[in-house]
Amino acid sequence: MLIKLQISKELIGFAKRCLRLLAIVSLAAVVTACASMNGDWTNEPTKVSKSSKAGRAPRVNIDKDSVGSLNAPYNDLWDRIRDGLEMEDLDSPLVIKHVRWYSDRPDYVDRMMSRSSRYLFYIVEEVERRKMPMELALLPFIESAFNPEAFSRAKASGMWQFMPATGKDYKLTQNVFRDERRDVIQSTDAALDYLQRLYKMFGDWQLVLAAYNWGEGNVSKAIKRNQAQGLPTDYLSLKMPDETRNYVPKLLAVKKIVLDPKAYGLKLPTLENHPYFVIVTTSKDIDVDLAAEFARMTLPEFKAMNPSFNKPVILGASEPQILLPFGRAESFQENINSHKGRLSSWTAVQLGSRETVDKLATRLNVDAAQLREINGIPRGMRIKPGSTVIIPKTAKNNDVPMHLANNAALMLEKEVAQKKAQAKKNSGANKKTASNKKTSSNKTNKKAKTDNKSDTKLAQNQKKSN
Repeated sequence: MLIKLQISKELIGFAKRCLRLLAIVSLAAVVTACASMNGDWTNEPTKVSKSSKAGRAPRVNIDKDSVGSLNAPYNDLWDRIRDGLEMEDLDSPLVIKHVRWYSDRPDYVDRMMSRSSRYLFYIVEEVERRKMPMELALLPFIESAFNPEAFSRAKASGMWQFMPATGKDYKLTQNVFRDERRDVIQSTDAALDYLQRLYKMFGDWQLVLAAYNWGEGNVSKAIKRNQAQGLPTDYLSLKMPDETRNYVPKLLAVKKIVLDPKAYGLKLPTLENHPYFVIVTTSKDIDVDLAAEFARMTLPEFKAMNPSFNKPVILGASEPQILLPFGRAESFQENINSHKGRLSSWTAVQLGSRETVDKLATRLNVDAAQLREINGIPRGMRIKPGSTVIIPKTAKNNDVPMHLANNAALMLEKEVAQKKAQAKKNSGANKKTASNKKTSSNKTNKKAKTDNKSDTKLAQNQKKSN
């Protein structure tokens, strides 16, 4: 009887495991069908790497293994990245040159890799979702060493190093209060959009990367020059600046390190395959330092997660995306909801006419040095009409309205230049007045002469008559 009962239990357990497996297989089929219906963003059939776990259907021996392991095919984010790498290697000694450069600087590589831990999961998710080569998730290592606050001499900014004009083309807000070229979410989405557009233009990822660094116009011209001379038009065959010539080799050097760090005497930090941050938003203005306090973070930690905020206040009207580590989001929510005092110390005004900082400070009854510091206005500068100026908030001030939050601009001009212009204007006015006086005097003198002549003639006629 016991034997029969045991067999029955085993059969029931086996049946349950089969049903669970069938459900998983069915779900996989549905997901696959949805993916097929959605299609790739290119017009080419989906390319699946032979080593990609994502490209193979799960296979589990339920007598030996647990089906539960299907829920997390990757425990390590680096493994997930390695399985998505698919770009062709470049036959160039420059790749080895850059691998050696990195391997000679283990401290630099460690800082760069550790810094990426905050942002890499999100980027990997987006690259994978768009079915793009995983090498692109490594591109910020080359662009900025994964520093979202990086700023170049050419005025490129952020983790993906967007130039101001390109940032505007991809709807990245750049104003007094925020610069979305430094926003982790917005800049990543814009960069991948840009890379997708370049792929549709060139159809070759190495040329895409050259265009990302050098500009699509320059790459197109280089291709046309080679075509006119009957030369190949691949990356290695084009004539390009040294920076662009080294760009792809640098990326492929990082790829080699990710694939086998031990071979180059390097160690990658442990990165778990789960999100690092959560996005929260609020409709209320809040000081940056208070937001950090609510999240139980230091100010540098908070700014590293939210580098797009230019000023010490986050504006609720702009629907801000505030990034917080998963473990800190709940604390932030509890503290902001229970806070009884004022959340922000700053507001903004728009000027209707030219004004010096000192006159504005006197008019608003605030400290001039504080106005200069918070707005970044050097001495000797005058504020142009239409500018938005940040000022300390009083009990009478409301939060910054939407039209200022989204369109704020600060325009300056030199006071000295204005004084010179005014002096020149006054000098011109004086000269004109003097000229008018001279003209008037000449006219008077001329008239007097004419009158004198007339009187003389009359006198002469009168004399003849007599």
